[in-house]
Amino acid sequence: MLFNSIDFAVFLPIVFVLYWFVTQKNLKYQNILIVVASYVFYGWWDYRFLALIVFSTLVDFSIGKLLKTETQPSKRKWLLWISIAVNIGFLGFFKYYNFFIDNFTSVFTFFGQEIKSNTLDIILPVGISFYTFQTLSYTIDVYKKKLEPTNDIVAFAAFVSFFPQLVAGPIERATNLLPQFFKQRQFEYNTAVDGLRQILWGLTKKVVIADNCATYANMIFDNHASYSGSTLFVGAVFFAFQIYGDFSGYSDIAIGTSRLFGFNLKQNFAFPYFSRDIAEFWRRWHISLSTWFRDYLYIPLGGSRGSKVLQIRNVFVIFVISGFWHGANWTFIVWGLLNALYFLPVFLLKKNRIHTDIVAQNRLLPSFKEFVLMLVTFILTVLAWVFFRAKNITEAFDYLNLMANKSLFTLPEIRPLYLMIFISFFLVIEWSGRRQLYAIERLWLSYPRVLRWIIYLIMVVLIFLYGGKEQEFIYFQF
Repeated sequence: MLFNSIDFAVFLPIVFVLYWFVTQKNLKYQNILIVVASYVFYGWWDYRFLALIVFSTLVDFSIGKLLKTETQPSKRKWLLWISIAVNIGFLGFFKYYNFFIDNFTSVFTFFGQEIKSNTLDIILPVGISFYTFQTLSYTIDVYKKKLEPTNDIVAFAAFVSFFPQLVAGPIERATNLLPQFFKQRQFEYNTAVDGLRQILWGLTKKVVIADNCATYANMIFDNHASYSGSTLFVGAVFFAFQIYGDFSGYSDIAIGTSRLFGFNLKQNFAFPYFSRDIAEFWRRWHISLSTWFRDYLYIPLGGSRGSKVLQIRNVFVIFVISGFWHGANWTFIVWGLLNALYFLPVFLLKKNRIHTDIVAQNRLLPSFKEFVLMLVTFILTVLAWVFFRAKNITEAFDYLNLMANKSLFTLPEIRPLYLMIFISFFLVIEWSGRRQLYAIERLWLSYPRVLRWIIYLIMVVLIFLYGGKEQEFIYFQF
């Protein structure tokens, strides 16, 4: 079920009414409703894969209870590895089986040894990379004794399958989301209104910005041999705004929807295209995944401790695995490697923590230096997105090679005026709201109510006018 679909527009009010008007006085019934609603939401895509979520839920719930009573370190470690093996095993099979088989065969073929191998027609379960990491955070935190294991299977199932963020995040930690299922929740009008405002902004980013950018990005990438270097650069820029509007838009809708039901999810994007270096970009892009890898992989590997060689190894490991998490294709691995190379200079010069504040914190506009740093960081990010978007490595290098010639400095063949206007207004709004959790959180609140509602109405009209056909969110494939 897509957030930008009629199905969800019918589904959400029904669940909302049942939640607050039928089960309001009973926390257990509210949690049961969330589980049922979440399974319906997920099963709307393909009910057969509900078995994976249920199995993963039962495994980690059981292991959590066993970890509570087990005192021997060796047995506790075995229990942890069982959880990791089950979850990563499912993820590895559905997402990476054919990738490894194809590459295994290619290696033997390269050395002149032909072998027969069979790939499988595997359907990738929507959101498996997200809920796998979410439930793993529970087991790991229980193992490290950072979290008390729960005895409430319903609350745990609701945590694993919570429908607003089930299929594309944010990847919530058990320490943040799970305790909220044990607290009595009361409807708060102002919180709900704020949630609706964030949903509206998320839909605007997805439907008005991302989906319209997708039209031209797809056109240019699919026919890149026919266009000038400047047009190819424009296509990469359109994809940069597509993936940001698409993914951050989903996160805004997820967070806003959660607030309608009395839950608080963590911020997943913090205006990353206003970053002044790559380190800052990765503190602001897909925050829930970046911090997950930091806490559960980078720090256990040694982080920034140890020799320079080990520190560099840890940087490359984290970026390569992050790239591979996104998909079973060498393009994602190269994308991760490229970001590691971007990150390495600021890391080695110990300048990766110099931009922890908000750019132009107490000023209307950035300084010239800040503007240049943001522009350079954005261009580097755009070039890396070419590998993310390309179908294969050959296409990515071909795209960049065709871009890097004198035609780069000519007028692009494709320059949709309406979309450029939309992106310009979008950037102005994002810049104005960069100090908030989302751009329009407090923007326009000082305006008269009539004027404020006119602005919201314009956004709604744009969503309907430029919505076009329903398009899946990019991160559904991950």
